[in-house]
Formats: sequence, C-alpha cells, structure tokens
Amino acid sequence: MEKRILGNQGLAVSALGLGCMGLTFGYGPATDETEAVSLIRNAFDLGITFFDTAEAYSQGGNEIVLGKAVQPFRNQVVIATKFGFQDGDATKGLDSRPERIRQVVENSLKHLQTDYIDLLYQHRVDPNIPIEEVAGTIRELINEGKIKHWGLSEAGAETIRKAHAVQPVAALQSEYSMFFRDAEKEIIPTLEELGIGFVPFSPLGKGFLTGAINETTQFDKDDFRNIVPRFSEENRKANQTLVNLLKNLANEKEATPAQIALAWLLAQKSFIAPIPGTTKLHRLKENVGGATVQLSENDLAKIKQSLTEIEIVGDRYPQHLQNRVGK
Repeated sequence: MEKRILGNQGLAVSALGLGCMGLTFGYGPATDETEAVSLIRNAFDLGITFFDTAEAYSQGGNEIVLGKAVQPFRNQVVIATKFGFQDGDATKGLDSRPERIRQVVENSLKHLQTDYIDLLYQHRVDPNIPIEEVAGTIRELINEGKIKHWGLSEAGAETIRKAHAVQPVAALQSEYSMFFRDAEKEIIPTLEELGIGFVPFSPLGKGFLTGAINETTQFDKDDFRNIVPRFSEENRKANQTLVNLLKNLANEKEATPAQIALAWLLAQKSFIAPIPGTTKLHRLKENVGGATVQLSENDLAKIKQSLTEIEIVGDRYPQHLQNRVGK
C-alpha cells in the first residue's frame, strides 16, 4: 500500500490505517480476542502498517489486544495511542496533568508490550491544563525515547498553533468524511500551513457511508450510535441522499460505497491517512480496496458539487460530547 508522511518530522504510515477501537469498545460487545488478533494481523498482511488505539478504549484492554497482535512485527508498524481522560475512562472527564500523562505512557508501554510509542495523541484538549504545559511534557518524553511523535485529537486551530510552537505536532486526529466536513473550514488549511498530518477517524461516517445502515437498522444496546442525533431513525432516513450518491458513483467505478468514500478522502490532501475501523475480515478487505480506487478531477468536481447540494441532518454528537471538541 502507498505510504504517506504525517508531519514535517517524517512519520511514514500506510495510506489507510486501522482504527482498533471497535474491537473492544463503543459498538457493542467486544470481539473475541483471538478473532481480534487475527483481524489485526490480516490488516498487516494486506499492507496496513498504521494502528490506532487509546487508553480510554476499555481502560487499556484495547492496547493489550493490539500489542499482542503486532508483537511479531512490532518494528514494521506505527502504533498510535492516546491519553487525556481521568482513569482512562471517557465518562469521568478530562485529565492531562503532566504526572497523569507520564503514568498513561508507562501503562501504554506495558499494555502494548513495547518500549516506545510511535504516535501519542492528547485524546481531548483539557481546558484546565495549558496546552504549552502538555507539549512540554511530551517534549520530555520524546527526549527520553518513550514516544517518537505526538498529536492532538479534535483540537481547535488556536490550540494546534500553540502546541506546535512548543513541540512540533506530527498529526491531528479528528472526524472527517463526506458525512462530516467541518474540518474543511479552518482545520485542514491550518494543518497544511504548519506541515501537520491529518488522520480522519470515522471516515465511513460510523458505518453510515457503507450503505449497510438505513432507518430500520437496530443497533446493539451498548452501541454508541444510539445517543448520536445524526443516527436517529428519522435522520438516517433523511441522510440516505448521501448514501445514494455514493452508490451511484460506486456503480460507475465498479467499487463499493465505502471504497468511494475512502478514495474521496485520500484524494483531498496528500497528508491525509484515514483509519477506518471494522471487526469483519470482508469489510477490512473492502476498505483496503478503497486505497486503489482512482477518482478523476472530473469525478471529484462532480462530488464536490453534489455535496454542496446535500444537507446532512442531525448533530454528530450529543451536546455533552460536543462540548469537548474544537477547544
């Protein structure tokens, strides 16, 4: 698979990564560990060398699965993980105190069975801790060899600039897809100016852009999408217009809607490396195929025009979660 460079420090990753969250957290029951390990190893065999996890995904449980899976080829992959929540629990609030960052790093190194983290993100900006203080702690950890690069998640442009001035930021991870394009307004221009990579999570709109979800879909009781306004039954019905656009394009290209959605993201900027997640091998193979779909300038122009004519209905987060982003 094509490699892409995140940031001006030369962090090379596969054009598509694998978001591991859903293997243990967020979308219903955890995947059997043996199956999860097998999926991650299949991803590597298919050319993916960029794997994303976080302390907050099952309080280290997700890191443990990823660490076990990549052990045979650890030095050939890039592992990204995150700090920033009290006790590693996203329901408890934020905590980016320097001593907490250091504790999370030690825990993550142990969980991942490694002696360095390739990319460490602040999971959400902590308004109680100046970002310069966070960046200074990261700089110390880089000097100690415990982490190689760092990044931010869902941060606003001003915070990105302040952080980058203290310790160069390799990547920003935020939501970006045809289903949620807010990053185009200010974030992507800021990243391009500063030489920072962009790692879109939910590049398939939390599964919506695959075409496998409609207004009758029933989610597991523990599925995060149950509390997302955009995924209410009426909004799923209203937003099918976007899925229909993808299906039409997919038919023209002999591809799938998911592959078109990923190809579109990859065509936006050369420093973008999306991290679709899945628990299913056939979906993994389908996603990898998205990296080979070519969209012409004419295709992209038509999509751009179509997107301006489609109104996406529903907020992407309930208010209490929206309050944590863009700080």
